[in-house]
Amino acid sequence: MDQRKKVAVVEDNPDNRLLVRAMLEDSYDITEYENGPDALAGLRAEKADLVLLDISLPVMDGTAILMEIRRDEALRLLPVIAVTAHAMSGDRERYLSAGFDDYLSKPLVDENLLFNAIRACLG
Repeated sequence: MDQRKKVAVVEDNPDNRLLVRAMLEDSYDITEYENGPDALAGLRAEKADLVLLDISLPVMDGTAILMEIRRDEALRLLPVIAVTAHAMSGDRERYLSAGFDDYLSKPLVDENLLFNAIRACLG
């Protein structure tokens, strides 16, 4: 049987974590983190196949977390999708040029967009 892919969700809002888990848990193993330091420690301890990363987080924002992931030899190729309420004109391009593999705006209402982004990043 196929090994299920592991998706790490880095999101400080419990309702948003619950929503993503409800959408994905039938297809992926989900690990949740509420902040950057916990996520980085968790990803180093138990590698995920993909990260859904909120941008507006306490302690360390998503872009800073991404920079740490890209600096870490063991994590640098990990696909990371920005998931953010920042949905102004130009935000998608800004996050992609910062090194994110894809960008999704919140609220996540279209499950197909989420699944398509994950599948595209996982190849």
